[in-house]
Amino acid sequence: MTQPVSPPRGAPDKAPPAAPRPAWRTLVFRADVRTLSLLGVLAALVVIGGITKPDEFLDTRNLQLVLTQASVIGVVTVGMTFVITSGGIDLSVGAIVALASVWATTVATQEYGFGGILFTAVLVGVGCGLVNGLLIAYGGMVPFIATLAMLASARGLALQITDGKTQIVTVDGILDLGERDAYVFGVPPLVLVFAAVTVIGWLVLNRTTFGRRTVAVGGNAEAARLAGIDVRRQRLYLYLLSGLCCGIAAFLLIILSGSGQNTNGNLYELDAIAAAIIGGTLLSGGRGTITGSVLGVLIFTTITNIFALNNLQSDVQQIAKGAIIVAAVLVQRRTASTT
Repeated sequence: MTQPVSPPRGAPDKAPPAAPRPAWRTLVFRADVRTLSLLGVLAALVVIGGITKPDEFLDTRNLQLVLTQASVIGVVTVGMTFVITSGGIDLSVGAIVALASVWATTVATQEYGFGGILFTAVLVGVGCGLVNGLLIAYGGMVPFIATLAMLASARGLALQITDGKTQIVTVDGILDLGERDAYVFGVPPLVLVFAAVTVIGWLVLNRTTFGRRTVAVGGNAEAARLAGIDVRRQRLYLYLLSGLCCGIAAFLLIILSGSGQNTNGNLYELDAIAAAIIGGTLLSGGRGTITGSVLGVLIFTTITNIFALNNLQSDVQQIAKGAIIVAAVLVQRRTASTT
């Protein structure tokens, strides 16, 4: 029998191979880097605002305004994050917000008071999401085409309802929520709703079977189907969720503006997609982050506020937004390549 050969005395022992980093640790590391990067950008914007317009920007009322404005598009972005995580897209969110806001502020609807306006806004949003979901999940339409058709249809219907006129809200319960007396410990009610939607969205995406199925469908729809997930039904639910968020956002916008207009929600789809993407949600699907999306919304809203306070033109603002989107994507790619 051959005896094992022992290494010569004094020879250095071979170092054991390094254990590979667990997948969950890699994901956490990447998420931390993305979150810290976004927090750094947001902090830099706050410093810039504080330097350029210290009295106006750092004023409590201005900070409340920034959070209030972020609340409307923020709720839309939460729904958009779920859709993009699943590998889809929704170009109709801005138009759905407009349609829900004008339908909920008609004279006939306002006769039912606070509850009638809220119910109508949510119902219209969910109804539009249902149409999108049926066309995409069961009709086999590409999400880009289906939601683009909804964008055009919803905008046209909103214009037809209003005849191009602004519909003023006369319900006291709605108007009172926009007053400072309704603030809770200095926090506007709209911000509280946004915070609640954010927390619920985070829990659903990260702590429920629904969230895991959403990620699975976005990562590989065929593999998800073979694993027993009803992909079509999941996609239907996701567009229903997006429509629900649009309905809630429309109601918040009604409170904020005290009116309904067919121009409401203009370019919300682009802002929501951009906020989700720079937050770390993959446009190809398979990965989504509610925290990153919310930070993206706050970054864009802060930029808008700083430019408004400094009386800078909107074209420069759009250039700045584009630069931030490119920089954020490059940081994500760099992070992915190094981990």
